[in-house]
Amino acid sequence: MITRMKLLFALLIVSLTLSSSLRPTFARGGQHAPLPSGFEYSSYVGSARHLFEENRSYISDEVAQGYMTNSDLEKAVKAFGQRCSNISRIYSIGKSVNGVPLWVIEISDKPGEEEAEPAFKYIGNVHGDEPVGRELLLFLANWICDNYLEDPLARTIVENVHLHILPSMNPDGFSLRRRGNANNVDLNRDFPDQFFLINEDADARQPETTAIMSWLREIHFTASASLHGGALVANYPWDGTLDKRRTYFRCPDDETFRFMASTYSRSHYNMSLSKEFKGGITNGAYWYPIYGGMQDWNYIHGGCFELTLEISDNKWPSANELPTLWEYNKMSMLNLVASLVKTGVHGRIFSSEGGRPLRGSITIKGINHTVKAGRTFADYHRLLAPGGRYEVMANVAGYKSRNTCIWLEEAAMTLDFVLDPEVTLNKGGSLPRSDCECDCGNTSKLEFVDFIWGSHLGVFVILIAVVGFLYLLLLRRRNINLSKHRHP
Repeated sequence: MITRMKLLFALLIVSLTLSSSLRPTFARGGQHAPLPSGFEYSSYVGSARHLFEENRSYISDEVAQGYMTNSDLEKAVKAFGQRCSNISRIYSIGKSVNGVPLWVIEISDKPGEEEAEPAFKYIGNVHGDEPVGRELLLFLANWICDNYLEDPLARTIVENVHLHILPSMNPDGFSLRRRGNANNVDLNRDFPDQFFLINEDADARQPETTAIMSWLREIHFTASASLHGGALVANYPWDGTLDKRRTYFRCPDDETFRFMASTYSRSHYNMSLSKEFKGGITNGAYWYPIYGGMQDWNYIHGGCFELTLEISDNKWPSANELPTLWEYNKMSMLNLVASLVKTGVHGRIFSSEGGRPLRGSITIKGINHTVKAGRTFADYHRLLAPGGRYEVMANVAGYKSRNTCIWLEEAAMTLDFVLDPEVTLNKGGSLPRSDCECDCGNTSKLEFVDFIWGSHLGVFVILIAVVGFLYLLLLRRRNINLSKHRHP
């Protein structure tokens, strides 16, 4: 009996140790939750994300005909850069395993310059056997170039957003006509994961993944979307769960993501009419949990609100269907980018001392997610679902935080913050200091003098009076003792 008790106790200790080693999700704001209104389990339960599994069927030359090769794509990108040089620039964020450049088109009225504007990125061809996105992104770039002088929506994007387009993240997989890259790695499972310790070794990551991660460290993207194929739905975080169970697992900005996904779905020709996905949108973990995905990593580590867009039921449709797919997705792609400036709360953070920009952060009461302001202009772009009351707070180290309540309607709101330093300034508007800033001794003396002659002056006077009184008592006692010695 004692042996059994010891065994049970040992098993209990082991189980507690294993459970404590798991990383908690609630620090990220993830939580199991009842389904939002409008969400229902439907006939696709159990079908999961079978569309994402390795496609072993051979893509024939006949099916692939009409799609741009990697060489064709590079020529098209560079040709676009020459044709629309006044509103674009072409650059590369790295190379694939086989050395193919990962070309990016930036579209803006001031390409390459940092402005107090939000940045958006589109990424296509994450999976090699899903090439529709790479084609549609060239359609998008060329349409904006042809229409921005006349079309209000295109002009809004060019003048108020920095749009970055990466047509192909996985050119090697496209050439091989398979899902993974040249190393047969699924790039949408290669990012560090919030739930499990996978992909933590930077040296083991694929060069395409590393390029995306470096890209986000260089450019402060507000939002983004990656284009996939095999279904018709706008997918949003979280994409996984701690227990790997299929369930609705919401992130802190669940309402905002639902709004973004619905913006795409409602603008689409038929996505919102889906019989599989209510309203044409889905929470990733509710559809099918994945780990190491790019979507969750963007939100957690880049502060970038990313959607995963499934834009074609057929992964590799015939090329003659591409113009139709473009027309179906055109308004969705445009409206999603434009939503960065048409909705949410935007502004800058300044110091009350001289009005200089302060690179701080913005938090929303009740939402466990922080949005950082830009490096140069201290501009922030906080995406929020419209039609709600929000308490917005600006935070900068060394300054007093400031918050204000807003009611966000359908249109965007501008809200600037002016913060006061935490320390008290003297009449000259600067901190008290000696003539020689490097003389720490003088600074200490000044601090001591301020301490004595400041708010502690009353206490100091009392102490002097007490010491003086004690001194007089000692002096009187000494005189009495001397008198006794002189007169025995």
